Amino acid sequence: MGTSASSEGPGGGVPIVPPWVPDPVLPSSAPDGAGPISADSDVENGQQDPGLPQPAAPGTARARIVPIAPAARFRGARLSLGRFARTGDGADMRRGVGRYVQSGYGGGGTAVSRFGGTASTAGALYGALSAGGAGQAAAPGSPLDRLILAGRSAREIMDAVIEAVRPVDGTQDGEASRAAIKDALSELLTKFPEADLLNLSEDQRGFAIERFVAIDVYRRLQLDLGKTIQEKASSATVGLARLKEVKTYVKETVAAAFRKLRAAGSLVTTGRVNQVVRAALSETFQVFEGYA
Repeated sequence: MGTSASSEGPGGGVPIVPPWVPDPVLPSSAPDGAGPISADSDVENGQQDPGLPQPAAPGTARARIVPIAPAARFRGARLSLGRFARTGDGADMRRGVGRYVQSGYGGGGTAVSRFGGTASTAGALYGALSAGGAGQAAAPGSPLDRLILAGRSAREIMDAVIEAVRPVDGTQDGEASRAAIKDALSELLTKFPEADLLNLSEDQRGFAIERFVAIDVYRRLQLDLGKTIQEKASSATVGLARLKEVKTYVKETVAAAFRKLRAAGSLVTTGRVNQVVRAALSETFQVFEGYA
């Protein structure tokens, strides 16, 4: 499965949050064709978590004022990440990522909206990974039909999960999320070699969601600014090493955000995935901005 290459990133004069990015809504029903994968309702047993951002009323979306990106929106991020690519200075890397959020996406609040697709896909992924453990039967013809997947390899099951959660839609976001799901499930199987992707434990599902969120954020950043890092590095090998450092930083920051939420009692559970992921993204982007 291929991934989109790094580009110059979106320019100015366009909406920071593209029209295809989902609004933070509370769906009233599962999407068509979703089968056992239900849209994340952000509620569990009728209770809201007061420590998390609250969703809109059922079937409605919050009014979203979408700012227009200014010209040269990534200039500051490119300058800092260019220096990081040349020198390996971690302070420049953190400053560049902070400017990426602050100037490139208009601050943490707008950035959370821009990554609405990450939260939405995380909810669908959790649903897909929960179906087997909950004893739910997939709809006939579903990519996750156990009769179809019986005896298949872990890679084939991963591909089926990807198709169920994030079908090809022709967007960069879609391709990045598909690759992020694959990477997250690969890391899950590295950490838990005996894991059954169709019957994961709660901890295993939580790990998969955390890793998916981190990798999806990194892949968006790579699409926007990866070319700058590769071009400013002294060699292709150094460029790849610098990108790996950025990826590690993003993963560590996202992991810390999820740990903070767990310590406060906000867990990734059925019905709260979207809400917890949005809170983790908000915390992550605040940390990034702190270095801008």
